[in-house]
Amino acid sequence: MDFNYVFSAILTLVAGIGIFLIACNMMSKNLEALGSTQLKKLFASVSGSDIMGVGIGAVGTAAIQSSGATTVMVIGFVNAGIMSLHQAATVIYGANIGTTITGQIVALGLSGKDSVSTTVIFSALAGVGAFMMSFAKSSSKQTIGGIIAGFGMLFVGLSMMSNSMESFAYLDSVRNFLASIDNILLLVLVGTVLTAIVQSSSVMTSVAITMVVAGLISLTQGIYLTMGSNIGSCVVAIMAAASSGKNAKRTALIHLLFNVFGVVLFLAIGQIIGIASKGEISFGSIFHDLFPKAPQLQLAMFHSCFNIICSFAMLPLTDRLVRLVTKLIPEQEEVDPNAPKLYYVNDHLLNTPVIALQQLKNEIFNMSKIAMHNYHLALEMFESQNLKDEELFRWNEKELNFLNKELQEYLAKLSGAVINDDDAQFMARSFHVINDLERIGDYSVNIVQYTLEMIDAGGRISEAAHQEIEELRKAIDELYERALWTYTESDMRTLGESKVLEDRVDAITEDMSQKHIERAKSGKCEISIGAYYLSLISDSERVADHIYNMAKSIA
Repeated sequence: MDFNYVFSAILTLVAGIGIFLIACNMMSKNLEALGSTQLKKLFASVSGSDIMGVGIGAVGTAAIQSSGATTVMVIGFVNAGIMSLHQAATVIYGANIGTTITGQIVALGLSGKDSVSTTVIFSALAGVGAFMMSFAKSSSKQTIGGIIAGFGMLFVGLSMMSNSMESFAYLDSVRNFLASIDNILLLVLVGTVLTAIVQSSSVMTSVAITMVVAGLISLTQGIYLTMGSNIGSCVVAIMAAASSGKNAKRTALIHLLFNVFGVVLFLAIGQIIGIASKGEISFGSIFHDLFPKAPQLQLAMFHSCFNIICSFAMLPLTDRLVRLVTKLIPEQEEVDPNAPKLYYVNDHLLNTPVIALQQLKNEIFNMSKIAMHNYHLALEMFESQNLKDEELFRWNEKELNFLNKELQEYLAKLSGAVINDDDAQFMARSFHVINDLERIGDYSVNIVQYTLEMIDAGGRISEAAHQEIEELRKAIDELYERALWTYTESDMRTLGESKVLEDRVDAITEDMSQKHIERAKSGKCEISIGAYYLSLISDSERVADHIYNMAKSIA
């Protein structure tokens, strides 16, 4: 074989891996976009049942074709406090089972060599999906087209990898070199490193299956490469957790330790079987006998069995695993707990728009609580003329400004993601809601400024004014609770209720202004503080307007 032949085979392999990897990403992102609402509910519904957690992890991963995406979602839920570490562990076990569906698809694609290859049939779907993406009017149909195109491209990449492997199979030097690699630890290491590089265990498993079918490596070699790919797949979770909280890091460590445990377990079992049978029986021989004349199935079925057995073997040890990672990553105090920061989102979540949007909603909810806290602090300082909470108020205002800037930038980064229509609408209104919350903070700053000027002037408000401010505060709090529900749940039924409450605040502020004027005329209220009181009423009415804007944004 000349140099050009070898070089062409290498380029074909690289191209095949590239197309296969792009296809996996395309399917994953479009499946996430199509079923984002269902996925959110699915992963958030993990109950106290360990089997339920495994099942949800398996089904969810099989649906979106990415155990990495599932793990990133789980890390996000743990970071937000929606899911416990124990629950997260069971979902991760299931994700390892769900990811084996790709190997089964590859095995299917390598069948049918004697007639029309299933690879050719399924590859044609790439064209069908591309037409749908180009000419469909609705975004949902375009998303479906992206799924179909990705599925077809999966087999285009598989075909190219298979052809390159067949080319290498003709080279004695290549076959002899690969056959000489019989150290199982080295094979596991190679599988780990290559998977970490491409960040997809599905690609590594698929390459191993095509190599076994082409006769480049033995089934046993393919088995240990695949076992290594399980460890290498943890790199996605580790990257996602790197800039997150301690529980996110613990979740990523659970994923890593679980996969290492599985590999160690099977390495031990393999050695015991080999010693007991004096080398006559191995994992390779077992699956060769179970699926004779079907090399494409042998490795795919081992991969499935390996992950199923490891998951259920680890299930009774989950609590011990959680205690271990908690000890390895102990509680630590923040260097500066008051420093502005993002609590729920980070750039790693951008690769998983479904969970990024869910976490963004949590971040906006947290921002709304900070804004309302500052409004309450401002009212308390105005009424009491006591500035003991001024430092806390200034920190909150600093955090609101930080969140406003960072979340606007985060939304801009998310704008290019593949999402469904509902999520796109949520993103659009979130730009306005974030700005509304920042404006609530600004009006609170105004109220504190009136307080400082009123203290300098030596004036005080009347007891009647105190009672009016308390009534106003309760009305605005009630409006906030209703508007927040309307916004976060996109509940059109409660939009009207928010409007009624906002009108009530308008009526209260108008009544407060009128009563203050009457008290000033009768001498019951100090004229010197009248302007400050009326300004507080005006700013509070605008706070209510911005709160109502949260609810109104869903329309």
